[in-house]
Amino acid sequence: MRHAILADIHGNLAAFKAVLEDIEEKGGAKELWCLGDIVGYGPDPSGCIALLRQYPHLCVAGNHDWAAIGKVDISDFNLDAAEACRWTGRQLSPEDVKYLESLPLTLTRGDFTIVHGSPREPIWEYVLSTQSARDNFRFFETRYCLIGHSHVPMVFEHVGETCLLGELPAALRFGGNRLIINPGGVGQPRDGDPRAAYAIYDERDKVIYHYRIPYDIEDTQQRMVRQGLPIFLVTRLSYGR
Repeated sequence: MRHAILADIHGNLAAFKAVLEDIEEKGGAKELWCLGDIVGYGPDPSGCIALLRQYPHLCVAGNHDWAAIGKVDISDFNLDAAEACRWTGRQLSPEDVKYLESLPLTLTRGDFTIVHGSPREPIWEYVLSTQSARDNFRFFETRYCLIGHSHVPMVFEHVGETCLLGELPAALRFGGNRLIINPGGVGQPRDGDPRAAYAIYDERDKVIYHYRIPYDIEDTQQRMVRQGLPIFLVTRLSYGR
């Protein structure tokens, strides 16, 4: 049984479609596991919600999902993110809002805890250092935790009293240690690689496969310009930053 792991779609329909096509080419997946931030930044928030809902899936709430419907304060957002958030909120249908309101902060599937930011602070906390990861291992009981939010693919391994950080490899084979895993961002990568990032979990073989997929970045950028979204959000897609 295979499950596709996606985070931070961020209203980027072209990237989302490219990932879904790649999943099908690789044999499909029983279910999509979405780690939050379906919307925000990108030009097609409603389209991304609609497309996700066409597939068997589970999804947790991200900070942009809740910000777009007024469930969290955007005063801590930078100016570009706040502007995009307000624009996003105006694009959502009542059905979109109802769906985003229904998203839980945390889910558990088998050996996995699924959150957006961190198990300690599911909406806001970035897990980017071994210190924050080590602290967060205390806040979930499963063997593994899937996170998004930073848009950077990485894996933290709990080894004894220490925590190790590494890039998420092309194939992560599970051993005996607990892990916190970030598949990277579908719609706005921030690790210097502009290609969409996602992962597939092969439950039978206990392996997570990590993939980078090219998509039509210029199409997304042109749509953002037409919608009047901040130019910084447009240009950063070219550089994966």
